[in-house]
Amino acid sequence: MKQYGLIGYPLSHSFSKKYFTEKYEQLGLTDHVYDLLEIKNLSDFPELLRANPKLCGLNVTIPHKIGVMYYLDWVHPDAKEADAVNCIRITSESPIAAVFDGEVGIKDHEFRLEGFNTDIYGFEMSLTPLLSKAIHKKALILGTGGAGRAVKFVLKKLGIDFTYVSREPDKHQFQYKDLTADIMDEHKLIINTTPLGMAPNVDKCPDIPYEHITADHVLYDLIYNPEETLFLQKGREQGAVTKNGHEMLILQAEKSWEIWNSREKHP
Repeated sequence: MKQYGLIGYPLSHSFSKKYFTEKYEQLGLTDHVYDLLEIKNLSDFPELLRANPKLCGLNVTIPHKIGVMYYLDWVHPDAKEADAVNCIRITSESPIAAVFDGEVGIKDHEFRLEGFNTDIYGFEMSLTPLLSKAIHKKALILGTGGAGRAVKFVLKKLGIDFTYVSREPDKHQFQYKDLTADIMDEHKLIINTTPLGMAPNVDKCPDIPYEHITADHVLYDLIYNPEETLFLQKGREQGAVTKNGHEMLILQAEKSWEIWNSREKHP
């Protein structure tokens, strides 16, 4: 039996479990299973590994994408730069990191934990077809939480200048009340990384001046449920190109599957 799973808290619903369970069925992989492995405190991570010795790979969601790196033997340079991991490959090629060699250790099993950020791949591949180099030179990132780490990494890679928008005052970012017509005109790419508009609170949206959105704008929402958030609806009504986070989720899941099945060696 090959076990995979998702760690995070809370895990009331999961795209990953449904996606991979259906994938295994389609591929006829009756010896594969994908479980929700809810842990509130990351200090319980070693015990979770010990209790599930068949684990071959994990996805990681909030609030553990940053803290889990402490437990890993190796982190991909992109994930390290983004400062977030959402995919772990587990192999038995070498002993687990020394952090496990204490009272909570798992000396009776040998693991190697490698961390990746497949959100980076998913976001980049789903965003770039929408962009024009001549138009989309600057972006607004709505929200300053951990969900935006892959977004920040990709925008830097693409050479797109960006500014965060938050409710909190900070000289390095805009507040929502600061967003003038000129600022909106200058920033033709707007990415929502906040949970505003996520089901069941579908009547919520970031407080930006939607009247200044044009057909040259691209509005991207990391949320995938509902399919069209109020943020995207308001953008569409102004003629903007809009996209939700569903394709990003599929792409990051497929990249995770590729990583889990890879035989590539890392230092």
